[in-house]
Amino acid sequence: MLVLDCEVYTDYFLIMFKNIESGRYASYEMFDGQELHRSRVIQLMKEHTTVSFNGLGYDIHIISAAVAGWPCDALKRFSDEIIKSKMPAWSIAKSNGLRVTHDWDHIDVIDVAPGKAGLKIYGGRMGAPKLQDLPIPPEASISPEDRLLLKRYCKNDLDTTETLYRTLEPAIKLREQIGAQYGGIDLRSKSDAQIAEAVIKYRLHEYTGRTYKPQKLAVGQIVRYLDPKIVSFQSDGLKSIFKNILKTNFAIAGNGAVEMPDWLKKQRIKIGTTEYQMGIGGLHSCEKKQTVVARDNQILADFDVASYYPSIILKLKLAPKDMGNDFLLIYQDIVTERLQAKARGDKLTADTLKIVVNGSFGKLGSMYSALYAPQLMIQTTITGQLCLLMLIEWVESVGAKVVSANTDGIVVLCDKNREKWLEEAMFDWMLTTSFELERADYRSIHSRDVNNYIAVKPDGKTKRKGVYAEPVLSKNPDFTIVIDAVAAFLSKGKPVEETIRGSTDVRGFVTVRQVTGGGLWRGEYLGKAVRFYYSTEVGADECISYAKNSNKVPRSDGAKPMMELPDALPGDVDYVRYIEMARDALKDMGVMK
Repeated sequence: MLVLDCEVYTDYFLIMFKNIESGRYASYEMFDGQELHRSRVIQLMKEHTTVSFNGLGYDIHIISAAVAGWPCDALKRFSDEIIKSKMPAWSIAKSNGLRVTHDWDHIDVIDVAPGKAGLKIYGGRMGAPKLQDLPIPPEASISPEDRLLLKRYCKNDLDTTETLYRTLEPAIKLREQIGAQYGGIDLRSKSDAQIAEAVIKYRLHEYTGRTYKPQKLAVGQIVRYLDPKIVSFQSDGLKSIFKNILKTNFAIAGNGAVEMPDWLKKQRIKIGTTEYQMGIGGLHSCEKKQTVVARDNQILADFDVASYYPSIILKLKLAPKDMGNDFLLIYQDIVTERLQAKARGDKLTADTLKIVVNGSFGKLGSMYSALYAPQLMIQTTITGQLCLLMLIEWVESVGAKVVSANTDGIVVLCDKNREKWLEEAMFDWMLTTSFELERADYRSIHSRDVNNYIAVKPDGKTKRKGVYAEPVLSKNPDFTIVIDAVAAFLSKGKPVEETIRGSTDVRGFVTVRQVTGGGLWRGEYLGKAVRFYYSTEVGADECISYAKNSNKVPRSDGAKPMMELPDALPGDVDYVRYIEMARDALKDMGVMK
């Protein structure tokens, strides 16, 4: 297996490979006086599985042109057109009369990786040893000395791509297994949502013999929310909101999504002492700086609706117009198969079908998908919100307090002597709606707001969300030592100073930021992905700035770049600042004043 990457200039072309097994590199260049070794590049592409970051959107097309005999200047024009145009690369290739090779075995990890980010940002999230931007401007002429510099840069990109591939390898292996189950389709380079669509279309085609295309809706076209016949409210205020929703015209925006009407966007709903707000995506409560600790005579519990959106789709029999009842039969089979696989411990099948079940919902809002059905999207999300509001109203009516709510669940504080009534209210709601609630108990929950909180479980472990979440591939690291210190304080009472000063892991003290146009520090260009830490050797008035306008990169005052990770923690780490940040976080949660 080979990782590949290309560099394209008006007078220079480079394709470099790295053998994942041996760790060896091979580079093939084209410049004045040296032809590209086209037969060798073709041989490598044919005989190996290759891996790239955005190869299907760029590199494969460039390599196809290069082995077809295009010179450097033509490759550069083609490259610029791909990068600057909003058209897909295959369309640009077609308009240039290029036949792109499709028989190469290639894996592109860009859509497999969660979230949308560039390779350097993913490198920063994975703790890559070195973050390096393109060292020579794309419009420059390349000298013999520059060629060595570009090869070193390309080598670093290959290393980062390999690390990303290895991180994603379990997901890619699962995609291989899914593809083998469904007629041998190649899913290795697809996102979860793309896999969901491919699997559902495959199973529908097997069942009906038909093919399916996206439905076309005009911008401004109206869709309506229909009464699901499972929603009922006690208060006049909620009854009125429900009636208004049923009368509302929801318009299709230019991107194919449904626009949120102004009146609903501004509507605040108060039940008990907590306020809530609806949205196209889901319901959320409006708390700020909230800390809730269960006393000995209280329970604090999170009640989530199991598989909420898939359950709504099946309960209300929601199907894309062109697919109808056939979609519901297939979808129900998939949900049932997943539950059966999970029960018998068949993790592969359960994980496979979880991707299909969850990923398919997102495609309801994509105008390029055969599953595109914006009316179904709002039917699902608004029903979910109304049912949650109904649950909140019932919970509050038995004397319990809902302290937080978000999309598919609520957090409830209740005296133990009322817990039986609470359970009855939950049971009645499940009977009425046919949805299932899953419970998780907490000792306490500490929120900056509804999307950013740390909950402490009875065993002292923590659940972190938003800015307080554990480091993951979909989120930039952001001084994680601070969050670790806050979590240790909340769960164990450990002083934040002890956690911060006791850490020796340099990765916990850095943040990674995307800097549009690139960042500068003391006159040195850092690149568009910048990693830095706080240093006692840097003045508070000194910062990393944007190269394009000299404005300060947010939160970079007193920061020192760390584009290469050292083996040990630097001696100039500003511990005092990190401790202050941890205390500020506790203040944001209402823990400290």
